[in-house]
Amino acid sequence: MESEITGRIHSMESFGSADGPGVRFVVFMQGCDMRCMYCHNPDTWEKRSGTEMTPRSVLERALRFRRYWGQKGGITVSGGEALLQIDFVTELFRLAKEEGVGTALDTSGGPFTEEPPFFEKFTELIKYTDLFILDIKQIDDERHRLLTGCSNQNILQMARFLSDSGKDMWIRHVLVPGYTDSPEQLACLRRFLDTLETVQRVEILPYHTLGVFKWKESGIPYRLEGVEPPTEESLAAARKMLGC
Repeated sequence: MESEITGRIHSMESFGSADGPGVRFVVFMQGCDMRCMYCHNPDTWEKRSGTEMTPRSVLERALRFRRYWGQKGGITVSGGEALLQIDFVTELFRLAKEEGVGTALDTSGGPFTEEPPFFEKFTELIKYTDLFILDIKQIDDERHRLLTGCSNQNILQMARFLSDSGKDMWIRHVLVPGYTDSPEQLACLRRFLDTLETVQRVEILPYHTLGVFKWKESGIPYRLEGVEPPTEESLAAARKMLGC
């Protein structure tokens, strides 16, 4: 029953403009298994934190802002890592589609597997998801493990599955000097993206240090101390290489 499904919510944003097309109501889920060295929201990592809510209660709050969405806007679920709470997201999106609301999922893909029961749940989720915003943090698996603590093989597998399933995607890549910005790695990422059929947009996001204070407040050592944001020239070069 829907009433039995709840999710742990970190926060919500009423007028998001960077998490999908148009104006979005953005739901940030609590919990993430990745430990990205540049994460600007380490306060979303802990799975037991957050506010417990039902999909219907989240949708009812979102619909208060529907008049601002226009034809392109809608609801985006982000994280943390939303796929860790896939049952909640699926039910929220199912209810949203009943209301004719556009849906987008912002994910790093870490929980993806083609093993049951996750895969069956994922194939159900994509029925109600209009757009996947997939963050590919590093194309090289060894460097991805260094950067996040996790492999990227299942994430790339997820991208291929979404493409084969005809699901629209935006691809995001954070440009971190010395970690994700080498021309060789960007060229490899470009070659991978060229194998996908449904990528509508590629975004290069500059690394920033705005969330470093959260690491300090949480008592977590920040491992990228001294790394500066990328220059405009390096951003332009990366965007040209990836066809942004």
